Amino acid sequence: MTDSKDVQRTLDLALRIGEMLLSNGAGAADVTATMASVTHHLGLRQTLVDVTFTSLTLSHQESVDDLPIVMRRHVTHREVDYADLTAVDLLVNALLTGEIDREEAASRVARIASTGHPRPRWAITASWGLTGAGVALLLGGDWIVLAVAGVAGAAIEVLQRRIERLRLPFFYSQVAGALLATLIAVAVAATPAEVNPSLVVTAAIIMLLAGLGFIGAIQDALTGFSITANARIMEVMIATVGIIVGVSAGLQVGEWLGVDFALDPGASGLSQLPQVMAGAGVTAAAFALSAYSPKRIVVPIGLLAAVTSGAYAALTQADVGRPAAAGVAAFAVGFVGYSVARRFRVPPLVVVVSCIVPLLPGLSIFRALSLLAGENLLGLLWMITAGGVAVALASGVLLGQYVAQPLGREARRLERRLAGPRLVGPLRAAAARRQKD
Repeated sequence: MTDSKDVQRTLDLALRIGEMLLSNGAGAADVTATMASVTHHLGLRQTLVDVTFTSLTLSHQESVDDLPIVMRRHVTHREVDYADLTAVDLLVNALLTGEIDREEAASRVARIASTGHPRPRWAITASWGLTGAGVALLLGGDWIVLAVAGVAGAAIEVLQRRIERLRLPFFYSQVAGALLATLIAVAVAATPAEVNPSLVVTAAIIMLLAGLGFIGAIQDALTGFSITANARIMEVMIATVGIIVGVSAGLQVGEWLGVDFALDPGASGLSQLPQVMAGAGVTAAAFALSAYSPKRIVVPIGLLAAVTSGAYAALTQADVGRPAAAGVAAFAVGFVGYSVARRFRVPPLVVVVSCIVPLLPGLSIFRALSLLAGENLLGLLWMITAGGVAVALASGVLLGQYVAQPLGREARRLERRLAGPRLVGPLRAAAARRQKD
């Protein structure tokens, strides 16, 4: 391929595919490998791919005597849409197997990027409310707590959406969401109803943590993309600090109003196993719906989350440390989630992110805040535990993918340049071509 216009069109297609993947939560390793597969399949050899948290760059030089062609795109908007992620993943596989050509692929990418979300906004608000209720069920709440947590979840989604329209940084929407949830819990505590407000706040914390890029950050760190990993981890840390600020401010408001919040770090302990599994299944399935996941994968996600969260609860009740138990459960999610994703034709990222939502360390963070509010230094230990759980979840999922992928038919001979487990995209162009034969 020597025509510069053809080169530019190929590079533009690869960049647009990479932009869609990166903006929807894919790791830098997955984006890099997918873009390299696309350019290689379309005739460009030794194309240089550079992916950071905010930009994608492709450079191709036909020969030493030719000037290099460099193209770049910036990722300025991030909104997780697993329907778009799945559509792009299927499109890349169709391109690499020869089912569509470059022009058709470019047309489909443009159509995916310009098409709105597949679900109405009210359905997303309801899904967030159901997520909050599911977390409350997971933590042992009664029907009153479930109702309050559901209302809080829906209200947080509406509030954060309105703040996003003002184009304020994500930190402020995290502060506002955590503050709103805590104020709702304060209002409930001021009523004569026998409701544990700690459950409401904990449910809200897990919901706010659900959108953070734990898996992407750890995947980038483990696969050698240090710059992107640092950026993702910093974003996660800032967003988590926003949750802490919001909850702390809400607790302070409750203290000013003289409301006895009855902070009990142990009051939100895990309930009986059947209720834990039911709550985890509802939480994961509802989150998958809120992230626009294809309908065909929602029920399998709920079932897998129920089983893995049940295993996590059983391990913690057997006095296994929370980080270790979270790592074991996350490994199961990554291992089984790979086969589930292949069966229902979605990227593994859709499955694993949704299934770890019930395992996120919202309980540990709230316990840490509760203790620190009472000037108890044990809160620092709980905050460290929360960080350990987060790292265990991400690394456990990736380890499960490492083990599962070589067992698949298309993954028996991994590409040497592959730096880590693939959560999005085909394993290699050659493997995709063999599927057609």
